[in-house]
Amino acid sequence: MSKLVIMGGCGAVGSTAARSLASTGHYDEYVIADRDIAAARRLSSELGPDRVKAFELDADDPKSLREAMQGASVVLNCVGPFYKYGPVILEAAIATGIDYVDICDDMDATEIMLDMDAKAKEAGISALVGMGSSPGMANLLVKFTAETLLDQVESVDIYHAHGGEPVEGPAVIKHRFHSMEIDIPMFLDGEYRTVRLFEESGRALEEETEFRDVGIYPVYAYPHPETITLPRYIKGVKRVTNLGLVIPVSYANLIKDMVRLGLTSDEPLEVQGQTVIPREFAVAFVISRRDGLLKEAGIDTPRGCLKIVVKGEKGGEPHTYVFQMSSSGMGMGEGTGIPAALGAVVMGQGKIDLKGVFPPEAAVNPLDMMQLAGEVIKSSGKGDSAPIFIEHIDKDGKVEAVDLKL
Repeated sequence: MSKLVIMGGCGAVGSTAARSLASTGHYDEYVIADRDIAAARRLSSELGPDRVKAFELDADDPKSLREAMQGASVVLNCVGPFYKYGPVILEAAIATGIDYVDICDDMDATEIMLDMDAKAKEAGISALVGMGSSPGMANLLVKFTAETLLDQVESVDIYHAHGGEPVEGPAVIKHRFHSMEIDIPMFLDGEYRTVRLFEESGRALEEETEFRDVGIYPVYAYPHPETITLPRYIKGVKRVTNLGLVIPVSYANLIKDMVRLGLTSDEPLEVQGQTVIPREFAVAFVISRRDGLLKEAGIDTPRGCLKIVVKGEKGGEPHTYVFQMSSSGMGMGEGTGIPAALGAVVMGQGKIDLKGVFPPEAAVNPLDMMQLAGEVIKSSGKGDSAPIFIEHIDKDGKVEAVDLKL
């Protein structure tokens, strides 16, 4: 029997992956592993307790991690923040010899996990890291363009905007703080460089972009792994950037202000006789203000869009392809959870034979994923096909829609 263990299976992403897969026959059994065992049992009951089981997971305990993985064919890791838990959970997968998929979008955690490649190869496992939206589908759409549409890719600019999810937990907020605090890698003029969000190097990359079904928004430098992995696999590319925003803008600015003011420190403070950790206060404050800011902006449903602009040459002439995956009714949960589910499926089907630790563009067939996306989305009741919109811009600036006819 095949078994998939979804770690962090009660979160926005993990639960979406579970719901997307439970209606398919890709695995015989699913395990929802989460620290909130009551929520895991409720989700198990909802999806069918005969095939979906619950497991109480302590991601800080290596023994608990290994116990959750016992007997699994594949483990899908949705536990955040990934800069804390990504390498730890991958280490447990290597120790138990279980194939692994995750949604890690922390650049520094990705680098640590890629350095575990030799350990994974020695254990004989395949570990696909960053199989969400960005990173994930973004990487595969670039790979598809390089292999199918262009002779040479010269630049890749990745944009993402999303917001309005029913809930954002502390792990998501801490991930955002972390993304704004660290050096951000970009691939510019054929070489790796780092920028800082609040310094001139970061501000120089800020721009406004139009997102299908979502609107026009300012975007800023994001430390997502595509900027360090795509140049390794897309030969000759000279530029890879990643810019994003959580909406509404007022909410993004609140999170920025917490970081800018130094309120995300882990150094304890004494406040009226009480010990307060600034980062924990900042997380609680952001969460307390979120609903009001969404209401002020008139956002009452999730929405999101991933946009990839790929420029290059075909037959000696310049061409541009613009990919957009968007929805005015789905946000981060679906945008990341569905690709994660697809990654778990292709891993379970044996379509990934590369051993070690690698990003999507190293081992996943883009057409397999795009075709499977339509199947899973349709079976889960979220539409009739994968919502990938493609435009082609030729050397004269003529714009035309492209239909892949998958």
